Amino acid sequence: MADLFVRLQPGAKLDRIDGWEADAEGREVLRIRLRARPVEGEANAALVRYIAEVLGLPRSAVTLARGDRSRLKRLSVEGLDMDGLRSRLKEAGGER
Repeated sequence: MADLFVRLQPGAKLDRIDGWEADAEGREVLRIRLRARPVEGEANAALVRYIAEVLGLPRSAVTLARGDRSRLKRLSVEGLDMDGLRSRLKEAGGER
């Protein structure tokens, strides 16, 4: 299982991954923009669907572990370690 930290920007024009950055604590965070609005959990649900699709995993393998009301999210990804996660992001063109 891998923990993926995401900085989400909801309400974007396109769904896309903007790449990796370090947060204030020095963790690597994946920047993602989604069209979904931050209303009634819509953006969180869209994020889980988007990451599962990009990684080629079922939606049930990706869960929102923390950050339901924050732009900084922690997702738990079952079935992949961090190296596998990075590899799949790169293959899908989701890493710049």
